[in-house]
Amino acid sequence: MKLKYILPIICIVILSMSCSTDDDDTPQTIDEIAELKKIQDITTNEHTIELYSKSGVFKTGYNEVFIRIKNNTEQSYFENANIAWTPMMQMPSMLHSSPHSTISKVSNKKTLYTGSVVYQMTNTDGSGWSLTLNYSINGMEYSATETINVMQSAKQNVTSFMGSDDTRYIIALIEPLDPSIGINDITVGLYKMESMMSFPVVENYTIMLDPRMPGMGNHSSPNNTDLSFNSSDTMYHGDLSLTMTGYWVLNLKLLNTSDTVLKGEDVTESNEKSSLYLELEF
Repeated sequence: MKLKYILPIICIVILSMSCSTDDDDTPQTIDEIAELKKIQDITTNEHTIELYSKSGVFKTGYNEVFIRIKNNTEQSYFENANIAWTPMMQMPSMLHSSPHSTISKVSNKKTLYTGSVVYQMTNTDGSGWSLTLNYSINGMEYSATETINVMQSAKQNVTSFMGSDDTRYIIALIEPLDPSIGINDITVGLYKMESMMSFPVVENYTIMLDPRMPGMGNHSSPNNTDLSFNSSDTMYHGDLSLTMTGYWVLNLKLLNTSDTVLKGEDVTESNEKSSLYLELEF
């Protein structure tokens, strides 16, 4: 083939490759909620507040919640919202809130915000709770309140108790969500009830851990470590050794900064379970 025919073919191939490369460089739309399930919407005349989690439900215990706010007129999501929230339970004779974090923008997300809430109880049908969100956008203040369902978790992953110091505490299991045989990172949240509306994090206490399998002679496991406070995430961390699958009771003892036991007892032959405990099964 003569050179005058070869050169035009080469140019066409190069141009085709260039166009293909340009197409590949087109920015892709990122689905910010791809791995989440919607819990529910809270709708006002102007906005729709979308609530998400990995499970798609509120449950007793620790809940990591994700939030988006949609402009109903433009069908777009706000990127500059400031959000605060208040969970509230209506009991027959009183109202009370629960431990809940501040809400912040999810790293590397444009429209997604996150926070955590601990529901310490619920009614048998999941009723009794409401959620209020106060938020501002471009200097304008808004508020929305809606009832929510909080389902009872299958195992005791949260407990509220009175310490020997006459303070009411709440302790909630955060990790492991998917336990496995071996050494698991265990994380719990510890809060105290200052009032019906205030549940601050308790710092620098110690949570002693003794996991047992009641169905297997109440045996324990090796290489557990007690939980200590981590100021970076304000949670308590330790090592949980699980030697086999099944139902485990995580026997706990809570010690204050003076190493005084506030709740819980040692597990012995005559005392098979601490009065302070959490549960898991896998």
